[in-house]
Amino acid sequence: MKIILHFLKPYRKLCVFTILAMLLDVAGGLVVPRLTSDMINIGIGSGSLDYMIRKGMAMLAVTLLAGGGALLGSWLCADLSAKIGRDMRNAVYDRSLLFSAHDFERFGTGSMITRTLNDINVIQQSVVWCIQMVLPVPAVCVMGIGMAFAIDRAMGFLLIGVTVLIIVLAVLVTSRASAIFSRLQRLLDRMNVVLRENLTGVRVIRAFRKEKDEEKRMRRSFEDYARTSVSANLLFAGLESTAFFVINICIVAILWLGGDRIGAGYMKIGDITALTEYSILIMFYIIMAQMVIILLPRARVCIQRIREILETEPEIRDGAERMGDHIAGTEPVAAFRHVSFRFPDADENALTDLDFVCRRGETTAVIGGTGCGKSTVARLLLRFHDVSGGCITVNGKDVRTISQKELRSHIAYVPQKAWLFSGTIADNLRYGKEDATEEEMRRILSVAQADFVSALANGLDAHVAQGGTNFSGGQKQRLSIARALMKRADLYIFDDSFSALDFKTDAALRKALKGEVSDAAVLIIAQRINTILNADQIIVLDEGRIAGKGTHEELMKNCPVYQEIAASQMKGGE
Repeated sequence: MKIILHFLKPYRKLCVFTILAMLLDVAGGLVVPRLTSDMINIGIGSGSLDYMIRKGMAMLAVTLLAGGGALLGSWLCADLSAKIGRDMRNAVYDRSLLFSAHDFERFGTGSMITRTLNDINVIQQSVVWCIQMVLPVPAVCVMGIGMAFAIDRAMGFLLIGVTVLIIVLAVLVTSRASAIFSRLQRLLDRMNVVLRENLTGVRVIRAFRKEKDEEKRMRRSFEDYARTSVSANLLFAGLESTAFFVINICIVAILWLGGDRIGAGYMKIGDITALTEYSILIMFYIIMAQMVIILLPRARVCIQRIREILETEPEIRDGAERMGDHIAGTEPVAAFRHVSFRFPDADENALTDLDFVCRRGETTAVIGGTGCGKSTVARLLLRFHDVSGGCITVNGKDVRTISQKELRSHIAYVPQKAWLFSGTIADNLRYGKEDATEEEMRRILSVAQADFVSALANGLDAHVAQGGTNFSGGQKQRLSIARALMKRADLYIFDDSFSALDFKTDAALRKALKGEVSDAAVLIIAQRINTILNADQIIVLDEGRIAGKGTHEELMKNCPVYQEIAASQMKGGE
């Protein structure tokens, strides 16, 4: 509940106006039966047409006022709910931007999507229903029962008994609904995960002819969700039928007891009409509140899931120091000082005692076998993870003492898996420089050997599908490299970014790249030796440790691990 109050706090005035509008609707609904009773008891009894017209006009005015209150209340309630949903989604998104890679893994992509979209949508609906259906219930019950007591005491006690009975029934059903809706949200998470895997991995599924197996897996997740949904719907059906049965019994009791009270002279005929309408109004609001209350366990689960994200302390915390100006000369742009790193819950270090520097104007390369920790080096520099031991400095500052935003403003990064965003090629290049001109973009595309863009029908405005799926692997890599080169950085990191390029394009790109980033440090993470032959410094990793350090010629003489890699990739005299 605290989290809802936190997001309601900025809209206190809107909440007050919404509640007042809803109360106006409720008050109007309770006054109309009294006017109807007077028309029957006095107007019809005395045969006074003037009295009937006056009461009719009063009834019309009250109805219009109550209707206006209902419309205004619904509009204000919808506006309030939309603002809360917007603020919640922004809060969840902003929080997720602070998460480390491990924090994301804790929740999972499918679950994060479900929480941000479905869970907050459930919370929004619950806010609307609670304001419209639950908050008016105490006022309706108190005022309705009070008016019933004003007509006849026995009838007032009857309404109290029926009201208590339905409330007890709602409490019993709600306690059972909580477990069902908790399971429902978990199954929705699972369904999202399986569906996302099937859609993104459709080519692999088809290549291995696993359509039937994946269909079975998908059906199982759908069926589990459907069975749980049926259980929830059975609760609704049972509660609804029971509540309507109680309402009908209440009306029969009013007519039966009312007849005796009229015969005894304690009541009039019009009072029966008013009491019947009061009972229907009270029971209607209670039933609607029950329907909402049944859904509240689901909303409670959703709130808990949102709170887990908002209250998760990010593994990576920003420091307060400033990065300062660029370091000139041959001072290290980036330095690993006896760095060790272990993934959370891992038994062994992924990296151990890494010690090397990246200097301005020089190219440092990292090479090694699969799983030796090459890409982890890049992630540590970008502070996607924090080191377990030692320290990493960029421009002389420990990366843990400065903000992540400032750190990454000095680094340009090309990820191992080239990723393009939906939009246009120009949109993607402007990720590196927002105010980039067309001339600048064309020059950088030429450096990145992405001249194929000029051959496209729309050039820089050519459409890019999500993930860049309408381009080949080599084209995506070159566009990703161009995006990074648009940014003027102190350190350029290329994480196995040339793997999809042919040897000719690779060589041309490295030659053009040398002149483009001559005033910055370059870190190339590679698996192919031909990509790093001319690097000023090559770091050879083996099982997370430095097995060798030097130029290609030096390592070919004194590093067995590098010699093995070279032997596996090179031919005779190469």
